[in-house]
Amino acid sequence: MVSHGISTCQGCGLEIIARNVFETLGPDTILIIPPGCAAMFSGTGPEAAVKMPGIQGNLENSAAIASGVAAGLKQLGNDHTTVCAFAGDGGTVDIGLQSLSGAMERNDNILYICYDNEAYMNTGIQGSSSTPCGASTTTTPAGKLGHSKDLMRIAMAHDVPYCATAAISNLPDLKRKVEKAKGIKGCRVMHIHCPCPTGWGYPFAKSVELAREAVQSGAWLLFECENGKVTLNQKPTKLGEIDNYVKPQRRFKGTTEAQLQELRDYVKARYAIMEEAAK
Repeated sequence: MVSHGISTCQGCGLEIIARNVFETLGPDTILIIPPGCAAMFSGTGPEAAVKMPGIQGNLENSAAIASGVAAGLKQLGNDHTTVCAFAGDGGTVDIGLQSLSGAMERNDNILYICYDNEAYMNTGIQGSSSTPCGASTTTTPAGKLGHSKDLMRIAMAHDVPYCATAAISNLPDLKRKVEKAKGIKGCRVMHIHCPCPTGWGYPFAKSVELAREAVQSGAWLLFECENGKVTLNQKPTKLGEIDNYVKPQRRFKGTTEAQLQELRDYVKARYAIMEEAAK
């Protein structure tokens, strides 16, 4: 579903995500992709790198466009084509959150996927609501104050029929969740961890390794929520031990020990919340 040649950065987590997601969704899919890193797939001119029909809209309205396309398909009696919005964290937890909230409230028949590289990478590595505490960006050069917005708990609060997280360190889990989401009617939301060597500042060959460290330390949790039932898919093997995940990244170079401890505590607290929800 994606051409062999693509102009993403070396080691780009997004390319791994896109190839696996689009292959799983198949050709009977309409993509909604806003400006951002994924625009390298939908194209910046007459060319495109995806073999699927789609629309490139604005940062703020991916969910709204997807809802409109889904409504049009329903009017035509088409109940088989998947409408998939595929956007980054800037276009989801920041600029696009209002339209996504509306789609979730209405339970529109769309699949919304957020690939989260934790900043506005395509426009200069500015901080977003997904940027973690202490991380340096061009707009938070001394390190971000405060923690990231929790997209999945926002989705769960809207009572969507299905929402799930995924990571490139566990591709069978990612593809299984996309396949499951594809077969569910209503608004489905996926949140995928997306390492970015350019914005995070680590050797490009380490993307999958860092994703694995994120999952094992609990910095990124793998779970799903179907009709209100939460399932933890992988228990962190070294909960709170984030040093092997954080310290290889240049964006955390100026992070103090106090900030690191705050991150460790946050990771443990969030896991405790999701563990309780899964009971």
